[in-house]
Amino acid sequence: MADPLTAAVPGYGLAREPASLAYLVARLDVVLRRVRAAVDWRRAGDPDPLDRFRGLHISPAQVEALLSVPPAPAPADQESAALLARVEAEADVAEAVGADLRLRRLARSFGLDALEVELMLVALAPDLDSGFETLYAYLQDDVSRRRPSVGLWLELCGLEPAGGAAWRRLAPSAPLLASRLLLVEDSDRPFLTRSLRVPDRVSAFLLGEDPPEDAIAGLISTSPPAGAEAIPMLAASLRGGQDLVYIRERPGASGIALAVAALRSAGLDAICADLRRLRPDQEPHEVAALLTREARLRDRGLVVGPLEALGARGAAAVQPFAEAPGVRILCGAGNWDPAWGREVPLCCDAPLLEPLERAKLWQAHIDGEAAPGVDAGVTGGPYRLAPENIVRAASAARLQARAAGRAVSHADLRAGARAQNAAGLERLAQRIEPSVRFENLVLSQDALDQLRDLVVRARHREMVLGRWAMAGPASRRRGLTALFAGPSGTGKTMAAEVIAAEMGLDLYVVDLAGVVDKYVGETEKNLDRIFAEAESVNGVLLFDEADALFGKRSDVSDAHDRYANVEVAYLLQRMELFEGIAILATNLRSNLDEAFSRRLDVMVDFPEPEKEDRLRLWRRCLGTAAPLTDDLDLEFLAGAFRLSGGNIRNIAVSAAYAAAEDGAPIGMGHLVRATQREYRKLGRMVVESEFGRYYSLIR
Repeated sequence: MADPLTAAVPGYGLAREPASLAYLVARLDVVLRRVRAAVDWRRAGDPDPLDRFRGLHISPAQVEALLSVPPAPAPADQESAALLARVEAEADVAEAVGADLRLRRLARSFGLDALEVELMLVALAPDLDSGFETLYAYLQDDVSRRRPSVGLWLELCGLEPAGGAAWRRLAPSAPLLASRLLLVEDSDRPFLTRSLRVPDRVSAFLLGEDPPEDAIAGLISTSPPAGAEAIPMLAASLRGGQDLVYIRERPGASGIALAVAALRSAGLDAICADLRRLRPDQEPHEVAALLTREARLRDRGLVVGPLEALGARGAAAVQPFAEAPGVRILCGAGNWDPAWGREVPLCCDAPLLEPLERAKLWQAHIDGEAAPGVDAGVTGGPYRLAPENIVRAASAARLQARAAGRAVSHADLRAGARAQNAAGLERLAQRIEPSVRFENLVLSQDALDQLRDLVVRARHREMVLGRWAMAGPASRRRGLTALFAGPSGTGKTMAAEVIAAEMGLDLYVVDLAGVVDKYVGETEKNLDRIFAEAESVNGVLLFDEADALFGKRSDVSDAHDRYANVEVAYLLQRMELFEGIAILATNLRSNLDEAFSRRLDVMVDFPEPEKEDRLRLWRRCLGTAAPLTDDLDLEFLAGAFRLSGGNIRNIAVSAAYAAAEDGAPIGMGHLVRATQREYRKLGRMVVESEFGRYYSLIR
């Protein structure tokens, strides 16, 4: 026979294949020789060799043979043993010169002994050569049994059925079954007649194919390596034999990126699984087994997270991942729970990306496609995105730019970053894409300066609180909170929108109707979900009419006061730990609990506009494409009516509708009558002294 490592065994049609496949074919030839020896032995002892219906019925001669003296076991096949020794010797030589023999690699990775490898080959043979189906059916005296049974495997290997070898190697906790390398089917049959099958993924691996099977393909994710400051310690631990690691993640940090970098530094690649993609019908135990098998087949470390995605499934859902064999790194937002596994893990924290590291990552994935003057690192710098989210954001920006037929712009980068926000917060708050800027605000200079200071704080808080550690080691606050106080219609919500626009973020307005609940404790749960989701998105959180939630605590006189105080106390505690950007807007600043003042970074007052500001508001609200008459007296409107910007806008819109109905330009009559209606909405008296010479226009 030709050298099995350079030419295939005759009859297999796999000539000149790589060494790994040639070695597999040579080992299957050993199995074939053992099958031939078993067939010859079976023929020699056949009581009825001319039976045409063999395998379809049991003849009296067969029964008589079974009841007579037990048949002697087949003698050891010396020829196949010699061939096996030669093949293994040549495999040793091939590996010494660098050949990657997948069957041997699999045996080492999963700790299989020679008998277990032989068992796999016996079960694998019908999947690679249909001729084995007929031979196995003959040996098992059943044309319907095309796969080998446990008893046939023992016979081919020259083992006694009562010896215990099969029971040890086919136990649920044994390597073959626990690692999903072999399946024992037909569990209702007696043990020796149960069928053996090698899963398709393992067969494909031995043939040189590496794509994961469909059950876990949707969970596989990728991440660029990141987290430079924590990599050396973690990589050293992995090189030292630590095989279970737990990485705690903060919002904007990525345990998966750190794990990938540390494994790479330790000389291993990673298989990453995103548990957020786990389907409800998928069992964590089965998924963990398949992922572990995939990682060990390819000699990689397994990285799994976030564990909180397993949700209500509890500790039992985490245990299969924590107690799996091989190198595994688990990631999650909380602390390690001892109930998750018997082994104690190495615990560490995933660091936030430094602005410079984040900028380099942005630039690397936009390089060559950005428009002149567009610095992806600077534009994407303010966004607290994990490395894998930066990659997706950059991809979204490129796709948007290509669809428009242009280079990547600042707007594309911001849109790509905002597209990485999870949709969870939108179920609890209304998302608004900002469309106004500072030039659209009509406020006093002092208020504008304070708003700009808020933008500066938002842009540089990571540098000041993180790298410079100006908050001090005792401070737990990493978020940014502002209070906008003033009468209704003075521009508080618009100012929040401006802050979000300046930062390139979305604005999320909390829906109080979806937060406040009449049942005790439910309001706090809703608020906790809002804060938790807000920390995971790049956005500005706006609590409009904040005094409804952040009101003053009072003396406890009944159960209602007690639970109301608990709600406010919870908010005080939760805001202390909030790491995002939150704005509280209220018409009644005095109604807020005094304890919130210490937790506020910026407080901006929004007074009623003076005459000059009102004139600017009138001109801005009317300075659109709408047709106007030449006799508009905006000086009179600004001086006579003390109204907020929101009221002025309402009047302008109402007047426009009236003019459209009349089929005429907007005139003083439309504006005066719209002002009269706005006064009535506000509960004010409509008096001639205030409307002056235009009082006659009121119908």
